[in-house]
Amino acid sequence: MSAPPDPAARVRFAPSPTGFLHVGSARTALFNWIYARSVGGKMLLRIEDTDEARNRPELVDLIYDLLSWLRIDWDEEPVFQSQRRERHRTAVESLLGSGAAYLCDADNQPVAGTTLRPGLAARFRMPAGRTVTFADVVRGEVSFASDDLEDFVVWRSAGAATFLLANAVDDVDMGVTHAIRGEDLLSGVPKVVLLLEALGVEAPTYAHLPLLVNASRKKLSKRRDDVSLGDYRARGYLPEAMANHLALLGWGPADDTEIRPMAEIIEQFRLTDVNRAPAFFDTKKLEHFNGVYIRSLSTTEYLRRSGPWLGEAAPWPAERMRPDVLEALAPVVQEKVRTLGDIGRYVDWLFLAEPPIDDESWRKAMSAPAAPAVLDDAISTYAEADWTPEAAHAAALALAERHGLKLGKAQAPIRVALTGRTVGPPLFESMVLLDRHEVLRRLRVARHRLAAQRT
Repeated sequence: MSAPPDPAARVRFAPSPTGFLHVGSARTALFNWIYARSVGGKMLLRIEDTDEARNRPELVDLIYDLLSWLRIDWDEEPVFQSQRRERHRTAVESLLGSGAAYLCDADNQPVAGTTLRPGLAARFRMPAGRTVTFADVVRGEVSFASDDLEDFVVWRSAGAATFLLANAVDDVDMGVTHAIRGEDLLSGVPKVVLLLEALGVEAPTYAHLPLLVNASRKKLSKRRDDVSLGDYRARGYLPEAMANHLALLGWGPADDTEIRPMAEIIEQFRLTDVNRAPAFFDTKKLEHFNGVYIRSLSTTEYLRRSGPWLGEAAPWPAERMRPDVLEALAPVVQEKVRTLGDIGRYVDWLFLAEPPIDDESWRKAMSAPAAPAVLDDAISTYAEADWTPEAAHAAALALAERHGLKLGKAQAPIRVALTGRTVGPPLFESMVLLDRHEVLRRLRVARHRLAAQRT
């Protein structure tokens, strides 16, 4: 059942341009966007750029870029918090004038007056004996005792509003009806409720999303976990797969079908169905999703999207690239890769002068007692065999039988000699894309190397 329409709904994503975009922040942005699209409301974007010491203007463009990559759009011009300083000052002076806030010096001692001036901060005066209760769409009814809360700073002595004040005032002025954000901000809500009450306005409806945790059920940390959205894009994750995975972190469809188009997720999404339990950011599951989405692409689209990993970032010289070979192999590679960035290690051996030998693969394949004889036999066999995948496969089966081996054991030294690795695309479909003379040369090089190691 789709969510009931609410065209008056206005939600916002409010990132700070002080570092990379965290996957948790991306999940928050996505949930806001999905909710807005599910009820016919508006999605707003606010750049909270008041931390002058840590702001990096170039990160604003990166925020736009990554949100667009995830297919998240916004409905009005972005609001820059740094341009609203005078509005924040007016709000603080209103609090000072009503007695809801007071000036204090560097020692936190109250100072008489109701006008902001250099060197003085302003603190909100926490009322005594109050119970602040609000309904959270995800957490249910939440209550805090004001006696447990301190007088908090709303204006810094350096001349800028604090996060709580700026965030609250901006939400009101932007007409935000639903503040959908991370659970880590829940404890600040009672302060905001009292703050807005003192300013004579109502707080928005809150929905605090569950924390994202790793496999150890610990909160995702940039110090120990892969949490940069940009890094996932750089490794070749598709935006469709990432958005699909993020959408399931704290919410799930009623029919339990997880991999599905975003249009269906929007249709089924209800904010009231978001649960409060911590959500596991499962990178293995994300990788699985990504593989499914890659396999759903046409071969042409797969190669187009793989372009960045086949161009300047490719490990082979541009002049050695053979588009015809790549196109021929693309369908079988597409069935095996989990990210777009994987394509290089599946096809690089075709375009490098020498196969990129993986030491562990070499040890595993070439330590077998039959490896020298298998390579000798392969050199003789493939000098005469028809140059088709079917003939190459049949020749390998006959070779394996002659040496009393299963096909997998027999082809392992051949695969490593040609590709450098024990795993990769189907061997026989791949090897015939190389010139026969190059296949024989690589087999001989491997045989000489093996002989040198065993003497």
